[in-house]
Amino acid sequence: MAGHDAVLLISFGGPSAMDEVRPFLANVLRGRPAPPARVEEVVRHYELIGGRSPLTELTLRQAAALRGQLGTSAHALPVYVGMRNWHPYLHESLAAMRDAGLHRAVGIILAAQQSDASWGRYQRDVDEARARVGWLAPRVDFAPNWHAHPLFIEALTERTQAALATLSPERRRGVGLVFTAHSLPVALAAVSPYEAQLRVGAALVAAQLGFTEHRLAYQSRSGAPREPWLEPDIGAVVREEAARGTRELVIVPLGFFCDHVEVLYDLDIEAKQIADAVGIGFTRAAAVNDHPSFIRMLATLVAATAGA
Repeated sequence: MAGHDAVLLISFGGPSAMDEVRPFLANVLRGRPAPPARVEEVVRHYELIGGRSPLTELTLRQAAALRGQLGTSAHALPVYVGMRNWHPYLHESLAAMRDAGLHRAVGIILAAQQSDASWGRYQRDVDEARARVGWLAPRVDFAPNWHAHPLFIEALTERTQAALATLSPERRRGVGLVFTAHSLPVALAAVSPYEAQLRVGAALVAAQLGFTEHRLAYQSRSGAPREPWLEPDIGAVVREEAARGTRELVIVPLGFFCDHVEVLYDLDIEAKQIADAVGIGFTRAAAVNDHPSFIRMLATLVAATAGA
């Protein structure tokens, strides 16, 4: 195994109770100015989805499933979860690995598409966490990008098929397929493969489903209103599709590896309200979450990175 003795799943983190939401948001902002009204707006989003994010729970489920998957192979390794913005923080998990006598981990960044806001930031956060833990902190070797991995595409395709299966044959006729991802500032996207990787992933899933047309939309933008961000926004796409006569949309959260606030609120509540207002059907596919194909993909990344 080339000296690798652990796996570290690297993710964003999320609050598990309402009293954690404001401290969590303070971690996300980390001194960056944000209008208090905007912070309270996001707090309200958490209230509307039940006062918590399922992200940590889902990531821990992914870790448990991966641990089981690796345990049936020649690559049985302990699997840890490290978060950027909430417990278990990266430094907490690295310290636990150090205390267990572990020295070298396969790090899997749980973001399919690459940009400095995702991959670059996560890699820097791991470096900072290792420095905080000290000279015995385990080394972390990052697994390769997986935006077009066949097993990821398989998981997305099956999630979308399940969403389509909830529609009657009449509603499925002429359904519009829309993939969504987090918007980024245009300047940041211009120096990363983010957009290109999204387009590749969307095209692969659409082809598997037999769709000759699909759309890519962006969501969850923040920042200064005058700063250009990637478009079109999902709300605009919903309105445009209604205006052109589309009766039904199936939304696929391509840029999100699990259901959390930006899926459960931004899509299931906000975008759905727009769809209801303009009279178009709106069905969201589940994120990959702990889909068996996604877990198998994670295991292949471990094997590839460890040199098996």
